[in-house]
Amino acid sequence: MKRTFINLVIVGLLFFAASCGTYKQVPYFQDLDRSSVVSQEIKNYSPLTIQSGDILGISVTSNSDPAAVAVFNYNLNRVNGVNSDFTPSNAVVGYLVDTKGNIQVPYLGTMKVAGYTTTDLRDQLEKSLVKYVNLPVVNIRILNFKIGVMGDVMKPDVYTFQNEKVSILDALSSAGDLTITGKRQNVLLIREINGKREFIPIDLTSKKLFESPYYYLRNNDILYVDPDRTKFAQYDTGYRTASLIISAVSAVSLVITVILYHK
Repeated sequence: MKRTFINLVIVGLLFFAASCGTYKQVPYFQDLDRSSVVSQEIKNYSPLTIQSGDILGISVTSNSDPAAVAVFNYNLNRVNGVNSDFTPSNAVVGYLVDTKGNIQVPYLGTMKVAGYTTTDLRDQLEKSLVKYVNLPVVNIRILNFKIGVMGDVMKPDVYTFQNEKVSILDALSSAGDLTITGKRQNVLLIREINGKREFIPIDLTSKKLFESPYYYLRNNDILYVDPDRTKFAQYDTGYRTASLIISAVSAVSLVITVILYHK
């Protein structure tokens, strides 16, 4: 009897340990102290720089000379001054940064913009436009700032953001968060920069995420979330069959043990 009881206890403990181990893989930022307010200085953010392929929304206004700015705002419904066949639902507007990092601006001609932040370019344009516009005010946005989110998330898709300060958590939140079976310890960030492709592992269960130089995303980054074996088991017939057989054998063994004990 003691032996049977011990066997049952061991099986129960194994199931309990397995369930605990699975749960420990789910919560985010597990090493973060939540018993009090924690303050952390943000040191890992640097403003985005413009790169080839970006589409810039550039608007020029002037309270004292509104008629003079019309030519500069012409591109708000065109791309580099050229009409396109885009439908209203998917039309892209603004100034397209070409492969050499340039845009074409009325009166100013070809401008090198790659490597500039939007703030730097705004200041430069305001200085250059004073020859043509009285007291110009320039606003610039990257219109096609997009992040791809793939894998074991609720809504995998390509997401476009109006804000240039987009974090990993912003992107994952837009995708509806990871599913319960998504691997949080090894999310893959794929980034193309300076003609190279980087593959960066991200651990969502550690507070070190907030200090990572990759916490803030760049235009065209991709996040990929691996599914764990539980997700795989839902679709793999062989895996499910093996699991059922093991469960059945364990149950039969338990029944036999109980019957032999009562004899």
